[in-house]
Amino acid sequence: MKATILLMLLVCAFLGVTAFAQAPTIVTTPSQLASPRKDDLQNFTVERLFTTRLIGGSSWAPDGKQVAFIANISGRNNLWVVPATGGWPVQLTVSDQRQASPAWSPNGKWIAYTSDKDGNGQWDVFVVSLATAEVLNLSNTPAISEESPAWSPDSRYLAWQAKPQTSSTYEIELFDMLFRRRRALTSNTPKDFGNFHPVWSHDGKWIAYTQIRADRREASVHVLEVATGKDANLTPHDSERWDAVAAWSPGDKKLLITSDALKGFRNVALLDLASKQVEWLTRNDADSKAGGFSSSGGYITWTTNINGNQEIFLNDVSNKRTEQLKLPPGLNRLGGSDAAFSRDELRLLYYRDGPQAPNGLWVMNLASRESQPVTHALVGGICGEDMVEPRLVQFPSRDGKLTISAWVYVPYNQIKNGQVPAVVFLHDGPQAQATNSFNPAIQFLVNQGYFVIVPNYRGSTGYGKQFRDANRSDPGGGDLQDVLAAADWIVKTGYVDPKKLIVVGSGYGAYLTMMAVSRSPETWGAGIALFPFVDWSTAVRNEDPLQREYDRALLGDPGANQAPWQDRSPISFLDRIKAPLLLLAGGADPRCPKQELQQVADAVRKNSGKIQLKIYEDEGNGFAHLANEIDAWKHVAGFLKFNVPAPGCGQAACEVQ
Repeated sequence: MKATILLMLLVCAFLGVTAFAQAPTIVTTPSQLASPRKDDLQNFTVERLFTTRLIGGSSWAPDGKQVAFIANISGRNNLWVVPATGGWPVQLTVSDQRQASPAWSPNGKWIAYTSDKDGNGQWDVFVVSLATAEVLNLSNTPAISEESPAWSPDSRYLAWQAKPQTSSTYEIELFDMLFRRRRALTSNTPKDFGNFHPVWSHDGKWIAYTQIRADRREASVHVLEVATGKDANLTPHDSERWDAVAAWSPGDKKLLITSDALKGFRNVALLDLASKQVEWLTRNDADSKAGGFSSSGGYITWTTNINGNQEIFLNDVSNKRTEQLKLPPGLNRLGGSDAAFSRDELRLLYYRDGPQAPNGLWVMNLASRESQPVTHALVGGICGEDMVEPRLVQFPSRDGKLTISAWVYVPYNQIKNGQVPAVVFLHDGPQAQATNSFNPAIQFLVNQGYFVIVPNYRGSTGYGKQFRDANRSDPGGGDLQDVLAAADWIVKTGYVDPKKLIVVGSGYGAYLTMMAVSRSPETWGAGIALFPFVDWSTAVRNEDPLQREYDRALLGDPGANQAPWQDRSPISFLDRIKAPLLLLAGGADPRCPKQELQQVADAVRKNSGKIQLKIYEDEGNGFAHLANEIDAWKHVAGFLKFNVPAPGCGQAACEVQ
């Protein structure tokens, strides 16, 4: 029996690496969905799914022999290196604190990265020596966050973006590795703007960066001279427009940028520094993102988001031909801190993330177009082919103004009897997107027998400027109606019991969850909110100043009109809640203090409602500790089993205990 199980798991692992899924078709009629039959279905536990390794930022070694990356292999997001041909990774840093943004110095001696304390979002820049493993905290400023470190070509300097905890503005700074000194390159940026993502020119004399307005609806490309600090806005505009820099061309004559000046969708272009003329490389009715150049400038990369699938494109500069790389549908992204290409231009580092294969780093041989993984995320005997691939569905918004896209996960072995429970799963944001990628929470729910629909409500990214701006001045309004439309749609499949609808969300999705159970209480059989905020006034008063500027732009000036701040705050409607409610939150979350959530729990109980509140004292606005995240989803499992149990999907012949 053990041999049979081992053989099945090996087959699952092989299929997880080599199988190529078909591009999804769009379903518009709910009754078209069918629950497939699958025997010997593996039973997934919370522990096994959430111990799937999380792979973060990455960087090529200058000689192309190794790749540095962030992973939680040890239970925390630490820095690792692995041979570029694959193999056993080596841990470079050991810390209980999470780390991010690795950047290998051009001389190969150091790797820079960022780390914060207990998930507080106040990042410092560190370096680790490849020769001695010595770790240095370069910035060491608990009240200032330094992020996005970028090496100068001669490895003497690091540029980064920095923001004091009390400020809403990021400035670009320079750190001298020789004298261990820092200085500001930009200053006095208006409080509703910030400077991000410094990119060095190849001669080391210039830094390009993107200046972004706090509401994330306007951005421009700037270039500054390192020696003098002289700064120029290369893409000035009077109306709202998004122009963001990605890379310098070899020779430093052009910049590769992303811009929505063309048709309101983000496209990729070359900006000539002398003439300021733009050459469009894409003209899509879909959002694209610029990548970078190969070292000789012969190739350019970018990605394009097509209904929640992201594809990688390779442009041959000499003949202007563009090729879409043949990769499985899912979230395919470019790797590397400054370039996805190896310096010898023979290989491309990228991420592959799909519903049945969690995010991992891959290296493609550009001559053969063959790829091999350099990280392995699935652990614990999990069979990837037993995970559910979602169906892409679309339906009209309730107001008839928009088309809403959503992902629907159909559990195996269900009967169309109108008795199955369903989860409406809401992504964070609002400027974010549910994609065709791995989500351990969703796979756990589907494996238990729940239908899951994940709508990209108005305000989500990936569908152009008009859709992204559609919730402006209307949070908790039109986007909530899109959530309710998703609930209507999933019921029409014929499988789902309308009395067994569950709404689940995290961050802004948790806010919408609280709006859903309080403003449309008759719709829901249960609600689960992870890190919710329930009062806009409290959130804005306590949150990071940059987030405060964003929220003021989203909801309006409270001094001019206080009514929306109350009308769109769930705390104003707690007496309407009927569904059992589970709240999971961080004790150090500034947007929603635990005392306020206790008030929510007391108010619901006062009205004879059912509510559970769990506070994780060592967390902020989101999970930084894997053990807490596992515990939280075990609470979710128990809460659902008691309040809205699922029928299950059948016995698991290849179950691993």
